[in-house]
Amino acid sequence: MSNNTQLASSVLLTLASAIIVIAGIKSAADMLVPFLLSVFIAVMSAPLLHWLGRRGVPGILAVLILVVGFLVLGSALAMFLGGTINAFYQDMPTYETKLQSLFSQTIDWVQGFGIDVPKNVLKEYINPGVAMNAVATVFNGLGGVLTNAFLILFTVIFILMEASGMPDKLKRAFGEHTTALSNFERFSALVQRYLAIKTLMSMGTGVSIGLVLWIIGVDYAPMWALVAFLLNYIPNIGSIIAAVPAVLVALIQLGPAEALATIITYMVVNTLFGNVIEPRMMGRTLGLSTLVVFLSLVFWGWVLGPVGMLLSIPLTMVVKIALETRPQSRWMATLMDH
Repeated sequence: MSNNTQLASSVLLTLASAIIVIAGIKSAADMLVPFLLSVFIAVMSAPLLHWLGRRGVPGILAVLILVVGFLVLGSALAMFLGGTINAFYQDMPTYETKLQSLFSQTIDWVQGFGIDVPKNVLKEYINPGVAMNAVATVFNGLGGVLTNAFLILFTVIFILMEASGMPDKLKRAFGEHTTALSNFERFSALVQRYLAIKTLMSMGTGVSIGLVLWIIGVDYAPMWALVAFLLNYIPNIGSIIAAVPAVLVALIQLGPAEALATIITYMVVNTLFGNVIEPRMMGRTLGLSTLVVFLSLVFWGWVLGPVGMLLSIPLTMVVKIALETRPQSRWMATLMDH
């Protein structure tokens, strides 16, 4: 068998294996999503756990402190979401009715200039209610995650309890000179830095937007701040998705001028944090090209749903580090570089 034939066979076998693995991940997404969230929460919590350990806090007590912190934060978030989402759902029919009325008035205004705009045809293809349901879809996905909150919490606890003994286990499993430990430490450091900076930027984005919308007088300003905070983790399109429902509510409730002010608020805040401050703090931490970031967003969103979009960058970094460990696949990792 020639070298070209062997190479072609190897490539086809690799592609077939990848397709089978991806299909398996997609079919098991409901089970994998809580586990992946647990892993990344544990990775984010590791520095705090080590900080407590350096100050003499026993391991079990340190984990217990983190668990109490998670419970307090989760309970506060659940209480806020429960009351706010219920109130928003009750107001949804009113918002949809007003949006339909505004939509009809706009068509009448355009027709006043002699432009023939068929209302029935447009209403068949443009449903304002779909736009209003966008935020409901986001919170439904978040609610699905909160449903598995206890499973995620217990998984995080067990991961943190096993973390201290993991280096010795890896050495016993793969030998003293294994690269598995260094690769895992590198992945942990990259993910911790990325998530720390992203969380700080998301908090700044959410607080800034919530404060300005509260000043403008937009309904549910704290909820739009939370939406901006959460969706800021989604690269490229998250900030756009977060702006749509808030702009619609501002338009329906207050009018075009306030809606324009809301749009300007989102543009200024996201430009400041996303394009000015974040790149300066992030530097070359990711080591991923812009195209790879966008494609990873689409791919992981398709495989794992909304949570996959939130975790698209860390998951892609795992893939890149894995590709770098083997000489045969290192060229693919190089193509993913910034």
